[in-house]
Amino acid sequence: MNTEYRYILEKGSKKHICPNCGKKRFVRFIDTTTGDYLPEQYGRCDRESKCGYLLNPYSDGYAKAVWEQEQGNRSELPNNWKPQRKKAIPQPTPEPVFFDFDTFKQTLQPERYEKNTFIQNLFYRVQFPFEADEVTKVIQLYRLGTVANGYRAGANTFPFIDIKGNVRAVQVKQFDEQNHTTGTDFLHSIIEKHHTRNNKPLPEWLEAYTKQDKRISCLFGEHLLSKYRSNPVALVEAPKTAVYCWLYFNKSKFPIYNNCIWLAVGAKGYLNFNVAKILKGRFVYVLPDLSKDGSTFKEWETKVKEYESRLPGTRFIMDDILERYGTPEQREQGADIADVLNFDWRTIRAEPEPPQPEPEKVTKVTKVTPQQNIIFSHVEPLPKVEVF
Repeated sequence: MNTEYRYILEKGSKKHICPNCGKKRFVRFIDTTTGDYLPEQYGRCDRESKCGYLLNPYSDGYAKAVWEQEQGNRSELPNNWKPQRKKAIPQPTPEPVFFDFDTFKQTLQPERYEKNTFIQNLFYRVQFPFEADEVTKVIQLYRLGTVANGYRAGANTFPFIDIKGNVRAVQVKQFDEQNHTTGTDFLHSIIEKHHTRNNKPLPEWLEAYTKQDKRISCLFGEHLLSKYRSNPVALVEAPKTAVYCWLYFNKSKFPIYNNCIWLAVGAKGYLNFNVAKILKGRFVYVLPDLSKDGSTFKEWETKVKEYESRLPGTRFIMDDILERYGTPEQREQGADIADVLNFDWRTIRAEPEPPQPEPEKVTKVTKVTPQQNIIFSHVEPLPKVEVF
């Protein structure tokens, strides 16, 4: 029995625009006899859970029409065939599977920080070490943790926690003593490798977690949005950049940044509408990393302009400080703002407020002018945050 089909889905990684969802995830059918594509409606969308489009030439009469035309029984050309197209039934979006919270909490054990290269660098090894209480505060603010054992021992963990407090992903970064990245991983991947090497079954949560399409599905620091509802946002690529910028600018004399919530997308290509829509109604400064030809800046600028049109009340401001002052060497290296913050952070700290004089004793009624009676509203400062 001949089981070979004349019309098959194209093999390889090439993708086309899906006629149903508009995403470039469509695999077209080809005619193995001629090597040509079938009409563009024939194919399958890879987004099975979010689109589900499939049109098979054997299911709607196309294959039979071609055969009849080749036998001389039909004059209509195959490319003019107009089948009854089946409407794709949208599939419900599956609920995300979160990273196991108890496993995540283990990364926050206090004794681990002594082995955390990134944190110890901030305390002692960077050119201008930061104050202990500031580093402690940033650890608590972003829930930074440590990998204790294995091939990533001493690496820092950057958790992606959504606005409801769910851990979506835990990025693992290994650093040298200058706080340059030497390795990148994800905690779920490290745990999975450990179980595989030791012939152990995966935990139930991890088995479900690894089957979903995306793990990073929120912003790094997103959980802060629910606590600081009025503060402006500064959006960068890497979690490390967000941490450094908070340490430099949180108490700086630059009003543009000293009340910002610093958030990160995770990497250049991770900026998309699904993660950006949580910023609806916010004032957002956008600071992408440098690139050789400025392409990253242009790419992000195009994206956020489109997001702004879809998010009423939201304002994205592209900050071109790196584009204006980045050196050719920094462009070549794809430097971020953390890479150029190599000056003494104390030089940009705001002057402490002078002590207030003792209030005078009231001996008579004091007239209050209208100007003195104005109460100014302002965004919330970023105070210390309780650790889990």
